[in-house]
Amino acid sequence: MADRARRGFWSSFQYVTIIGGQLTALALLVVLQVVLSDDAMQAWGWRIGFGAGAVLAIVVYFIRRGLDETLSYENVAAKADRRRSTVGNLFRDHPREAFLVMALTAGGTAAFYAYTIYMQKFLANTSGFDKATASRIMTVALTVMLFIGPIGGRISDYIGRKPLMIFFGVAAVLFTYPIFTALEHTQSAVTAFALVMASLIIVSGYTSINAIIKAEMFPADIRALGVALPFAIANAIFGGTAEYVALYLKNIGHERWFYIYISMLAALSLIAYVRMRETKATSLIEED
Repeated sequence: MADRARRGFWSSFQYVTIIGGQLTALALLVVLQVVLSDDAMQAWGWRIGFGAGAVLAIVVYFIRRGLDETLSYENVAAKADRRRSTVGNLFRDHPREAFLVMALTAGGTAAFYAYTIYMQKFLANTSGFDKATASRIMTVALTVMLFIGPIGGRISDYIGRKPLMIFFGVAAVLFTYPIFTALEHTQSAVTAFALVMASLIIVSGYTSINAIIKAEMFPADIRALGVALPFAIANAIFGGTAEYVALYLKNIGHERWFYIYISMLAALSLIAYVRMRETKATSLIEED
C-alpha cells in the first residue's frame, strides 16, 4: 500500500508490531512479577498471559474484518482470467523465489529468536541474573529496537535492500559467538544491556526489511502465498526450534554449539543475500 519512495520504511513496521507484542508480554510479566509472589506465579499467575492473549485474538479478528484490501489485490480480483493462488502454481511458476524466501529467512529468523525470545532465558539460566532483572533488560532493549527498525527501513529506501541484509549476515557470522560468550560471564546489568543491544542492532538489518524484500519478488496474484508459505516453513524449522535447540545443547553440556549453529545459519543466508537481485530496483509491486 505504500508509495515506492517509502516502501522500506512502512514495511519495517511489520517487525515493530512483532516486537510490540513481545514488549506487551514482557510488560505484563514484569507487572505480575512485582504483584505476585514466586509461588503464586508458578501456581496460577502464568495463566494470566494466556488469558490476555485470548482476548486480544478476538480483538484482532474484528480489526481484520474491517480492513480494506490493497489496490493490487483489487486489480487482480477484477480479472476474469486471473491465476489461482495455489501451492502448486507457486512452486511451478516461482520456484526460485519461493526457495530464496526460505534461504533469506533461515538465518534471520533463527537469529531473531535467539537474540529476543531465547535471550531472556539465557540471561537468567546462563548469565545468572534473576528473572525480574532479565525481564527488565529485555524490556528496555526491545523498546529501543522499536525505533531502530524504521530507521533501517528508511535507509533501504535510499541505498537498497541488499546492503542491510548483507550487514546482518556478516555481523551475525562475526559477532554472535563473541556476544553470547561475553554474556556468559557478565555480572553487570548495564554491560548485559549493551551486549543485547548490539545483537538487536545486528538483527535489525534483517527484521527491518525482510517483509518488503519478499513482497517485491512476487506478482500480486500469488504474492501473499509466495511470501507467507516459504516464510512459515523456514520460520517453523529454524526460528520456532531455536529455543529448543539452545536448551537441548545446554542440557548436554555444549551450550556454545548453539552460538555456532546460529552463526552457520546466518552464513548460509548470507550466501543468498549476496547472490540475490536488488529487489528495490526489480520490484514486481510496480507492475500492479
